[in-house]
Amino acid sequence: MTRLTTKLRLRLLPAVAVIFLAACASQQQPPQVPIELPAEFTRTGEPVVPDTWWTSFEDEQLDNLVARALEDNLSLQASYQRLRQARALADRQGAALFPSVDASAGAERQETDTTDTDTFSAGLSASYEVDLWGRVQSLSEAESLRASATLADHQAAAISLSGEIANTWFQLVEQRAQFALAETQLETNRNVLTVIESRFATGQNNSADVLRQRQLVSASRERLSNVKGETRVLRHQLAVLLGQSPGRRDLPEDKSLPQLPPLPETGVPAELVQRRPDLQQAWRVVRAADQDLAAAISNRFPRFSIEASVNSQANDTGDLFDNWLATLAGNLLVPLVDGGERRAEVRRSEAVLEELVQEYGQAVLVAIREVENALAQEQQQSRRLQSLEEQSELADTTYLQLRNQYLNGTASYIEVLTALQDKQDLQRTILNTRQQLLTTRVALYRALAGSIETSRTTENNEA
Repeated sequence: MTRLTTKLRLRLLPAVAVIFLAACASQQQPPQVPIELPAEFTRTGEPVVPDTWWTSFEDEQLDNLVARALEDNLSLQASYQRLRQARALADRQGAALFPSVDASAGAERQETDTTDTDTFSAGLSASYEVDLWGRVQSLSEAESLRASATLADHQAAAISLSGEIANTWFQLVEQRAQFALAETQLETNRNVLTVIESRFATGQNNSADVLRQRQLVSASRERLSNVKGETRVLRHQLAVLLGQSPGRRDLPEDKSLPQLPPLPETGVPAELVQRRPDLQQAWRVVRAADQDLAAAISNRFPRFSIEASVNSQANDTGDLFDNWLATLAGNLLVPLVDGGERRAEVRRSEAVLEELVQEYGQAVLVAIREVENALAQEQQQSRRLQSLEEQSELADTTYLQLRNQYLNGTASYIEVLTALQDKQDLQRTILNTRQQLLTTRVALYRALAGSIETSRTTENNEA
C-alpha cells in the first residue's frame, strides 16, 4: 500500500513542473524610492568625520565617558539583546531550508496471565519542503534582513547615546564654568557694594544706590545657587547614561569647554544615505517587506514536500536492527478555495511594502534636513559668538570708564550699575553660546556619522 501511494504521488511531479513554469511568469518588481537627492550640501569642510566622531573635539575626558557608556549603558545593552533575538529568529527561519530529521526509540511490555511480551522499536524520519516558488527562501531572507536591520538600529542607538553623552558633558562643563564665573561676579558685586557703602557713609551716595547694589549681590547669590542645582541635575543625568546610580562622584571635574573643531567634510547626500545606520535600518526593513510580499505571492501556488522514514520493530533488542521498513512519500498541496485569504494577504503585503518605502523616503529627507539645519545653525551661532565677544570687549571698556567717572563724581550710579549688569550678562551669554555651538556641532557629527562598532557587536561578528 505504501509503495502504491508513493508511485501515485511521484506521477504528479510533471504536473508540478508545469505549474512551476506558469508561475515563473509572475515576477516581483523591486521597490522604488520616490525621492530625488540633491547633488551636494550647502556647506562643507575638509576633515573627514571618523566613526568615533567625538574624538574630533580632542577632549580626553569626553573620550573616556563615551567609551564607558558604550560598554555600560543599560539601554544599549537592551538593544544588543534585541539584536540577539533577531539573529536567533533569522537562524530559526533559515532552518526551514534544510530537511528535518527525527529519531525515535521505544520499548513496550505487555503482561498477561500466562506470558510477558517485550516489544522494542527504533526509527528515523525526515521531511523536506521542496521550495518550488522560493517561498521558504523569501521568508528566510526576510528574517535575515530584519536581523541586519536590528544591527543597524543598535549602531544608531550607539550614535544617539554618544551624542547624549557629549551634549550632557558639555552642558555640565558649561555649568561648572558658569559657577566659577558666578563666584567671580559675586565677589565683584560685593567689592562694588563696599565702595558704595563707604561713599554713602561719607554722604557721597544716597541709600537707594546701596539698596540697588545689595539687590544685585543677592541676585548673584541666587544665580550661584541655581547653577549649583543645575550642575547636580546634569551629574545625575550623566551618571545614568553611564549605567551608574545617580549621586556617584567619580565623574571628571573639567571646567573648560573645548575649542570648536574645523568644519568637517559633509560629502554628498548619496553617500549619507549609504552611511547612516538609521537609513540602513529603514532600507533593510523595506527589503524584508519585499521578501514578505514574494512569500505571500508564492503561498498562492502549490506546495510539494517529501517525507521518508525507516522503522524497525522486534521482540528482542538483538533482532531490532535486522529488519527495516522504509517509506518514501511525496505530498502535493494545491490551494483551491480559500475565500480570497491568500489574495488578500498579497494586497496587505503590497500595502505594507509601499508604506515602508514612503517612510524610508521621509527618513532620507529628514536626514538631509538634519545636516542642513546643523550647518545653518552653526554658521548663525558662530556669527553670534563673534558679535557677543565684540560686545563684551566694549562692555568692559564702558564699565571701567563709567566706574572711574562715578568715582570722580561725573557719572551716576545707575549708569555704572547698568554697565556692570550688561557686562556680566554678556559673560554668561558667551559661555552659554559656546556650549550651544558645541551642541550644534554634535548634531552635525551625529547627522553625518557612520556605524559605531561596540565591543559586543565586534565579538559577535568575529564569532
